[in-house]
Amino acid sequence: MNPFVYRDNLLHAEKVSCAELAEAYGTPCYVYSKAAIQDRYHAFADALQGWPTKICYSVKANSSLAVLNLLAQLGAGFDIVSAGELERVVRAGGDAGKIVFSGVAKRADEIRRALLAGIYCFNIESRAELERMESIAREMDIPANVSLRVNPDVDPNTHPYISTGLKENKFGVSIEQARELYRQVADSRYLHATGVDCHIGSQLLDLAPFQFCFEKIFELVDWLDEQGVRLQHVDVGGGLGIPYAHADQVPDPVQYARVIAPFMQGRQLELVVEPGRAIVGNAGLLLCRVEYLKNSAGRNFALVDAAMNDFLRPSLYSAWHQISAVHREDGDEVLYDVAGPVCESADLLGCQRSLCIREGSLLAIHDAGAYGFVMASNYNSRMRPAEVLVDGEQAWLVRKRESIEQLFADEVIPD
Repeated sequence: MNPFVYRDNLLHAEKVSCAELAEAYGTPCYVYSKAAIQDRYHAFADALQGWPTKICYSVKANSSLAVLNLLAQLGAGFDIVSAGELERVVRAGGDAGKIVFSGVAKRADEIRRALLAGIYCFNIESRAELERMESIAREMDIPANVSLRVNPDVDPNTHPYISTGLKENKFGVSIEQARELYRQVADSRYLHATGVDCHIGSQLLDLAPFQFCFEKIFELVDWLDEQGVRLQHVDVGGGLGIPYAHADQVPDPVQYARVIAPFMQGRQLELVVEPGRAIVGNAGLLLCRVEYLKNSAGRNFALVDAAMNDFLRPSLYSAWHQISAVHREDGDEVLYDVAGPVCESADLLGCQRSLCIREGSLLAIHDAGAYGFVMASNYNSRMRPAEVLVDGEQAWLVRKRESIEQLFADEVIPD
């Protein structure tokens, strides 16, 4: 579903005018659709209902407490990569028993906290981490469920910064090393081999890399079974892309499930999936306001009050996001580079966009529900934006805009 549609030439989030949201909460401001998040979660749940499945939402995509609480109510588990994300999930009402803990450099204090919380499983990414895990589990006398994250050396055909399944990436262990490490787990009193894990990258628009990855992972599962290692689950990660551009052809969860189906057939295993972007990406947008229109050397700029510190994806990944005027007006459209106030030439939210706007116009940057606010910073001492959750005709301010006082709250000038 698309929760952001025009009515009488005015963009709405579900049934609420985006102009009213900007007036009430200011700009820049993130807006999320409750209905869209629910719809996408149910799309995965319905597509994967053929097997016992844990849908562990990837918290790094959008860690708003309101979003996490909504997903917890829907029955989601969670994929975390830090102690901070663990605390967010718990605070939002998530079930610690449905948490998988990923990440290549888990600190000892993070491992201890997760063991005390009783999380479902740790995704282990190196021999050194496995040894640390065993040592801490023994020290605390709390056995740890572990799953080795296997790097299958599969090219996901995505941006190099979000490719994680090639042998030169920092993530996971090789299949050969995994065989050896599973033997080590089998010999330990404090480690239990619950599953096997993989994740080859993010924003995948082609199912072929998933197919290649699953072939390698399930071959390892069969080998482990022959060795007497009986796993409880296979974690196939996340990575399914979303349509950022109208031309993007993106597989849906049903097509994704069809790739998984032959591998799960006849197995007594639970399936774990870790979608993030695919659930929240299209469910959010970023509202901003045009401060100035400028022409420089024949190039037109729309200078807005949102910047790369608010929304980093265009600057970091050269990511393309649709940008539209909140008010559709009659008049000639002009090609604009939409740029923010940060003192970097990289502070561009979109280049050569055809818009009919003037100073004071509101703009909407679409598909900003994933890797938006979570990557925001205080660069240039700018306050991070507000977040709003829309539910039908209601809008909830789920995070206040940061204040000047909050910028300095943790700083001290020495005497």
